[in-house]
Order: sequence, then structure tokens, then C-alpha cells
Amino acid sequence: MRSLLVALIVLLAACGSVPLTLPDGAVDDDGGLGGDAGTGPADAGPSPTDAGRPDAGTPDAGTPDGGRPDAGLDADAGAGDGGSTTLVTVGSERELRGVWVASVANLDWPTASGQTAATGRATLTTLVDSMADAGFNALFFQVRPESDALYASTLEPWSRFLTGNQGQNPGWDPLDELLTLAHARGLEVHAWMNPYRALTSPTVNAALNHVSRTLSSAAITYGTSVVMNPGVPAVRQHFEAVVQDVLTRYDVDGLHFDDYFYPYPIAGTPFPDSATYAGYQADGGTMNLGDWRRDNVNTLIREVMTIVTNDHPQVRFGVSPFGIWKSGVPVPGLNAYSEISCDAVAWMSNGWVDYLAPQLYWAESSAQSYSTLATWWSMRNMGGRHLFPGHATYNLTTLNWPLSEIENQVNFTRTLKTAGAQGDLQFRAATLMANTKGVHTLFKNTLYAKPALTPVLPRAGASVAPAVPFVSVVGSALSVMSPQPQAVRFFALYKDLGAGQWELVRVRGGAQVGFDVTPGAWAVSAVGRGGAESLGVRVVVP
Repeated sequence: MRSLLVALIVLLAACGSVPLTLPDGAVDDDGGLGGDAGTGPADAGPSPTDAGRPDAGTPDAGTPDGGRPDAGLDADAGAGDGGSTTLVTVGSERELRGVWVASVANLDWPTASGQTAATGRATLTTLVDSMADAGFNALFFQVRPESDALYASTLEPWSRFLTGNQGQNPGWDPLDELLTLAHARGLEVHAWMNPYRALTSPTVNAALNHVSRTLSSAAITYGTSVVMNPGVPAVRQHFEAVVQDVLTRYDVDGLHFDDYFYPYPIAGTPFPDSATYAGYQADGGTMNLGDWRRDNVNTLIREVMTIVTNDHPQVRFGVSPFGIWKSGVPVPGLNAYSEISCDAVAWMSNGWVDYLAPQLYWAESSAQSYSTLATWWSMRNMGGRHLFPGHATYNLTTLNWPLSEIENQVNFTRTLKTAGAQGDLQFRAATLMANTKGVHTLFKNTLYAKPALTPVLPRAGASVAPAVPFVSVVGSALSVMSPQPQAVRFFALYKDLGAGQWELVRVRGGAQVGFDVTPGAWAVSAVGRGGAESLGVRVVVP
């Protein structure tokens, strides 16, 4: 009964309905504590060369408190074990700090195919620890590199990059374990999928339930890969079923697509979808080939966003398109609009994505300068949606970039906060883990030296602040839990700097967490799915 009373009091206080006064020991009583030539992140090998292709791939709208109302401010509160508490407004500057983790061709993880479950778990833990240590707060994990799965699926086979043979069960679920590992360390997990790539090579021995077999008439060998025909409705329907399945069964924070839509063109070899287009015309279709192809992709993006908003509103959905929309707009290069039927500007303009992460894989000194492109893309921001530019960290090796190139690019993104640029993505994890030219150290000690929460989801109503947490002082630590555990993604620890100023010190996730602290004043908030933040529970540690 006492636990129910405590939970009721806290819930009402979170809404600003009553002062918050918890009985001593309330918490303890409730149970205790891309590849080459700029083809994008997923590419494992060379692709067409173009003068504009890369060699090789704010606080939320001014609300530093996460967009939640200032309810219950200065209300009295209490905590067990002698600590004194009040509710306070906390908040910090938001920034998405993402890194792509490519599974295709074992680029980042798994580090090799056919590993034992024990080795797989160990290397996955090492990866998460390394990214958390560097200050990142979001992993964009490739769960579907070639119409397969790095998670338990009844719709698609296990990935050969995991087991060595497509369809072979590894005996464990990497995505499920990643979610536990990452969330505990304060990192979001975004499920990165490639919608249309079927196989990276036509020589791959596809499993019997692979889409290239079950929808074989829609599987097209083009160059050195097999792609599923975007003009076939069954292809789109299958992929949308995969999306719904993952979002329903896994507690991911986001859904992410890369830049592979219609395949990058092979000189002198048109993509062979003329029969599909002729069928569209025979049914009365009047769009020209280019518009029809773009409409096929647009339909997929629009329908996926409908799935997200209707069924999984606290999941962030976005796409990482090629960095140049149209050649000459604003720089010369490959024309993604016409060459791969990618109209990312339309997706942003129509609100079909929560963010764009264009792959701006060029140096500042190039004809496709980073600052020029980042500024142009930020001007495409519509309706408060976000921009997270993608960076070619791997070019520290591939093109021998100086470390200052990455540092300058990230710092330039920060000058565009008011235009909607709310963070960055780095391609890719292996470069950071290797600390190439000191890049891991750069992020850890300089760029991401202080922690940050990701921006609040920009869709109206998508993110709701959870109730304030229970906080108890236990020796030199704070024990934290929530009366609404299913609504909470993380707990955020703040240091009281005085004069109403708070500094975010640490972020952790789990049903119950502990923070080691020193004597002084601290505050802990609850961060919900979608990023909205509760009021902070201020605790004075003697």
C-alpha cells in the first residue's frame, strides 16, 4: 500500500498537481536499487566515380528543459537516508552524437563472420564501451545489410555476415543484447536498414526464405549486386512488414535508411526496369520514368513514416541521402535526384522524415566544401525537423585527411544550430575504435568531453515527459528508479553549479541505476522515449 501511495504522489507531482513529499526510505521500501566513392555507409567496395562523389562514402527548438512544462517547480520533496530534495528545472544543450556501425562485409561489427556467441558478445561489448567512452550517444546499427537480419526474424534469414552462412542461427540475438548494453551506458540504438539491396553479390547462396527467392521475379542483378525492384508493390510491402516487425518487437530508439534507393548507375548499362514501367503505363500511369521512379521511393518513405507515427510515435525516423541533391545545387557532382531517384528535399518538405543525415563526405577545401553543403541542407529544414550531417571519418585513412578536418566540420555544424542542425553522424565505428590519428581521443577529450542528450523528437506529441524519479541517497551514491519504468529511457545526473545553473554529468539507463557522487547538491531527471525530460529531483548529499 505504501508503494502505491508513493507512486501516486510522484505522478501527481509530475503533473504539478501536488507538492512532492516522499516518506523516508520510499525508494528502498519499493524494492531497492560507406564505403568507397561516397556510396554511403553500407558500401563495402567501389562504385561509380563522379566528380562530386566522395572518395571511398540546439536544445530542442529553444527548450533546454526538453520541451516539458515547468510543472511542480520548487515543490517540497523528500528522500530516504537523510537526504533533502526539491524539484528543480534542469536541462542541457541537446546534440545527437551518432556513429554508423556497419555490418555489411564485417566492416565494423561483427568483426568476422562465424564467431562464437561468446566472442560476438565480447566484441559487441567492446564496441559499445568504446563509443560511450568517446562521448557518443547514438549507435546507428546496421540490422539489415542485404535483406537479411542481425536479429531474430521470421520474415528474413539470419545474416551471413554474422554466421558465415545466410540463414544459419547464431544462437543469440545481437540486436536484443545491443539494446541492453547501449541503453545501460546512455546510448540510443537506431535500427539501420537498406530497403532495396538484396545481395551484395549474385554469387551469394541465398537462404530459401530470402526475398530474392520468395519474390524472385522482382530480383534484378545489376552490376555486382542484386537489388529488389522498387517499382514492384510486393517489394515495398515486404519491406514495410519487416519495419513493422522490428519496431514492434525491439525497443529501438530510431529507424534509419542509408543512401541506396535505385542503384547507383553503371555507365552504359541502364537499370533494367523497363517492363515494370511499361506495366505502369499500361495501367494508365502518366508519369515519366524519372518521376515514376521517384514516386516509388517517395511512397515507401511516406508509408514508413505513417507506420512510425501511427504505431511507434516515439521512434525517430530519418534517412541519410547522398550529399548532393541535384548537381550544381549548390555544388557540382552526382545528381541523386535523377541518378538514384532520391528526392530528400521532398521528404523533409512533406514531413515524411524526422531528420536528414546527408552524407557530406568531402573536405572543406574541395569543390564540394563541407560548409557550403551543410549550410544548404540546413536551409531545407522544414517544420522544425532536424539535420544531422554525416562525416567521412574513415577519410583520415583513405584520403589522409588531417584530424583537424573532422574537428572543424563538427564545430561548423554547431554554428548551424538555429537552422536545425542538431548533431552529427560519423562513418564509421572501426575508425573511431582504432583511434586513427587520435580521432577517438579528439571526441573524448574535446568535441564530446561533456555528455549530451539527443534532441527531443520534433513531431508534435511524439515525446511526453515521464514522471520524476525516486531518488535515494545511499552512502556516497544515489539510487534512482521510476514509478513509470516503461516510459523512461534514461536517467540524467546533474551537478548544481549554483545560481540555478546545472551541468549534465552522466546519463544511464535501466530499470534502476546508481550514480556515485561526492558531497554537495545534485539533481536527477528521467528522460523518456523520444527525449522529453522530467523535472529534476534535487538531492543534497552530506
